[in-house]
Amino acid sequence: MASNYEDFFTLSRFGVVGHTAAKPFPLISYRRLKAMGKTVYPIDPSTMLVDRDPAYPSLVSLPQPVDGLIIEVPKAETAGWVAAAADAGIGHVWIHMAHETPEAVALAAEKGINLRTGTCAVMYLNPGMSYHGIHKLIMKLTGKY
Repeated sequence: MASNYEDFFTLSRFGVVGHTAAKPFPLISYRRLKAMGKTVYPIDPSTMLVDRDPAYPSLVSLPQPVDGLIIEVPKAETAGWVAAAADAGIGHVWIHMAHETPEAVALAAEKGINLRTGTCAVMYLNPGMSYHGIHKLIMKLTGKY
């Protein structure tokens, strides 16, 4: 049986939120979702292009709704993106490890969002041996995968 984390990737359309002006865009997640054949939109209010694809400044600017959202922005912005996800009716959100805040977690719970946090989405997306592969092995061994 797939875990809640694994089930996230059964969704069809994704948004990946970054803030290039503050930190590098989460390209590994973005590229791996695309390689899986998913519809994926880069959302970054600080740039017009991500990986040569048009970037969108907000969730309301997307050409179609998304089912899941990966958020990897500075912590000060996380709760705002969770609120935007709730307003857009996005029921599945993944806050990248170490980017969650108590306010963001509480808001997701209040709005009924199925929140994934405490780990890195790349661990589930990046096959093979890497830092993320080692993290994946540890999570499996400890029953947290």
